[in-house]
Order: sequence, then C-alpha cells, then structure tokens
Amino acid sequence: MLKILLKYKMRYIIILFISFTSFAQSDEKVIREIYSNSLTNGKSYEWLDYLSNQIGGRLSGSLNAERAVNWTKSEMELMGLDKVWLQPVMVPKWVRGAPEFAYIETAPGKTTKVNICALGGSIATPATGLKANLIEVKSFEELEKLGKDKIQGKIVFYNRPMDATLIDTFKAYGGCVNQRYEGAVHAIEYGAAGVIVRSMNLAIDDSPHTGSMTYGKIPVNDRIPSAAISTQHADLLSSMLKMDNDIQFYFKQNCKQMDDVLSHNVIGEITGSEYPDEYILVGGHLDSWDIGDGSHDDGAGCVQSMDVLRLLKVSGITPKRSIRVVLFMNEENGLRGGNKYAEEAFRKGENHIFALESDAGAFTPRGFYFDTDESNFAQIQSWKELFKPYLIHFFELGGSGADIGPLKTPYNVLSGLKPDSQRYFDHHHSENDTFESIHKRELELGAATMTALVYLIDKYGIINKVKL
Repeated sequence: MLKILLKYKMRYIIILFISFTSFAQSDEKVIREIYSNSLTNGKSYEWLDYLSNQIGGRLSGSLNAERAVNWTKSEMELMGLDKVWLQPVMVPKWVRGAPEFAYIETAPGKTTKVNICALGGSIATPATGLKANLIEVKSFEELEKLGKDKIQGKIVFYNRPMDATLIDTFKAYGGCVNQRYEGAVHAIEYGAAGVIVRSMNLAIDDSPHTGSMTYGKIPVNDRIPSAAISTQHADLLSSMLKMDNDIQFYFKQNCKQMDDVLSHNVIGEITGSEYPDEYILVGGHLDSWDIGDGSHDDGAGCVQSMDVLRLLKVSGITPKRSIRVVLFMNEENGLRGGNKYAEEAFRKGENHIFALESDAGAFTPRGFYFDTDESNFAQIQSWKELFKPYLIHFFELGGSGADIGPLKTPYNVLSGLKPDSQRYFDHHHSENDTFESIHKRELELGAATMTALVYLIDKYGIINKVKL
C-alpha cells in the first residue's frame, strides 16, 4: 500500500513540475513579446519628447501643468482604452518669479557671483535682497549648540553633503534632505535671517537643485527666504568661510505662494474581462519642478505607465483584472493627487490589489521594491527567473512610491520600479532634468519591465486578497 501511495505521490509531483514548466515557458514567451514590442515599437520616447519639449516644466497650478493634463488625456483616448477621465483635485500654486541672484562679498564692492535657486514654497527676499553674515552647519544639532546668540540675524548655510559611500543613492538623499525640507523651521527658532542649503546632488557642478520645503505652523510674517546653492559653489563658500568667517552673502528671489487652484489626475483604464472589480494601478506624477523640463522626474514614469496599457494591447493580452494608469498631480509640493485618488478609491470601495509606481528616473531598470507580506513576496520572487534574461535581478522588500503609498492596506501589494540610480541626482530637481539626458533604450526597457510585472500580477493575482 505504501509503495502505491508513493507511486501516486511521485506522479503528482511530476505533473505539478510539468505544469509549472509549461506555465513558465508560456510566460517567457509573452514577456519576450512585451520586451520586443517596447524596444521596436514603443511609444514612451515619442511621448516624452512631446511632454518635455513641447510642454516643458509642469509645476502644480501652472499653465504647463494643465496643458500636460489635457494632452495626456487626449493621448490615452487615442489608445482606445475602455475609460479615460479627469479626477479634480485642488493643488497649491507657487510661482518662482524672476530668476534668483546671489553673490559672496569678501569686502565692499568685491563680490563673487554664485548659482542659487529658491526652494519650492519659500517666501521672497525683501525687494532689495538680503545680505548678512553666514553660519555654516551640517546638522540641526549644531544649530542647537551654537544657540541664538551666534545665529541671530545671520544666514544659516546648511552644508551636509549626500553620503558618497552609499551605493543606494536614494539612501544618501534621505540622509540629508531634511536640511532642505525643515531647515527654515529650525533656523527661524534661533533668529536666522535666511537659509542657504547645499543642493541634494552627488556631483560637483554649477546647477542648484530646488525641492519642497516647509515652514510648519510658523506665521507668514515670521518666515525667512530659503534657497539652494550649487554643490560647486557650496564648496567654494565653505572654503571662503574657513579663511574669513566675516564674509557676507547676498541673495534676491521673487517667489510667491498663491491661492490653491483646480487641477486634475489623469486616469485611463482597460476593464478586466473576468475580475473587473479588482484593480491593478500603474502610474507616475505629471507635475514637475519648473527649472528643467521634468523628463526624469517624472515625465519618464508617466509615459512608461501609459505605455504599459498600450503594450498589453499590442502584445495581444486581454487582462483579467482592470488595469488603470494614473498620472498624479502635485507629488512634488503637496501629494494632493495621490491623496485624492486614494480618498476616492476608498470612498467607492474599490479593491486595488496591486499598484506600481515609476518615479526614480529613466535609467536602466534593475528590478523592483515591494511593500507586501511574506506570502505575496514569495510568489513574486518565484517570477524572478523570468526577468533574469533582461538582467533584472533586484527584487527586494522596501518602499514603493509616494503617490501610491496612500492606497496601502494590510492586504494589497505596492511596488516601485528601481532603475540604476547612480546618475539620477545629477538631474533631480535641477535645470539638468531635460530630455537630452534620456536614453531611448533605457526608457523603453523600463516600460517593458513594468508591463511584464503587471502581466504576471494580472494572470496570477495576489495571495489573501480581500475586497474592501
């Protein structure tokens, strides 16, 4: 009897193995088709060319942002999706105004011009500009040790660089971005007159990098102007302070915070053939900073996400579940679009089983981060071999993306595309974020990689899913 049971058990194992092998071979063929279509007949590069060069930088609340909304909606309609619509969302409107100007003054009339740009959300300087002595620090703890007596009336110069020893450049960014975002709040506490922050950039160059900052609950009349200085000029300023701590810094900026305005998330959908009430989302943020054209951050993620739905169609894949592309508005200085989408999704009881975001640049894809439980991660890791022919090896638990984060529940899976990040912060939030820095093949590989993962999630679903 035992021999008979063992015989049947072995047959069952063999059948399972043959079944798994056939599924794997089928998936390999489909994924190969997806990559071939993206690399020979992709639309992401053509779309990004238009978005970057014909529309340009798309700061929330700007005319260009609304032009981008209308254009991407029309392109999705041309794709023949089942549904395309705009989701209203109120967004902040901050205006940079005339270009910033700054110099270091070592003696009356003896000046060295330096490159700066206002941080997003900052107030303007007085009409004649602001000139004061500086105090250089690398942490908020240093401010506390110096105290109000040594900081009062001075410009605080935050000069903590990104950690070049960290291979994951996003960790390096995370290790110093608080001085940009919260620097003014802490400097105001000690009576500072203004803030200058070293740009979040591993390269030493002349391009300052903007980004969002906050004043917290500080009243408008007590706020101080804040700007970023290029890494090369940050090093110059630091060297000059070491020789003479009595030098002065002058800067003038003309930015202004306006009233909130109406904008939109752009949404397109292929309705599922078997499980239309289970949603798979893929997206990026349509807004960008204003000093570049936003190609890497995050025009690339938007056009890749749009091409996911197109590639599914041209590859002959009929999704079982509803696949949505969402182009979020206002990730850069408010996250209003991501929060609005999640609010509406939960209000309607929509069951988002999976969401994938591309917001880390258009460089060569290396894999994905996943925000999920161990059982779902184990299933996803079983697909890793399907990506190895494309040199996509990085499948790790971690974060996902800012815009899809509000959709997180204990039951769904969130993911973020991980491209190679070594050059990303050369471009991030700067005038260097332009279409000329985009490599067509790398962009198309990213679109294909995202499509392949969406195909697998759609085919196999997730584990322990529930309808909310």
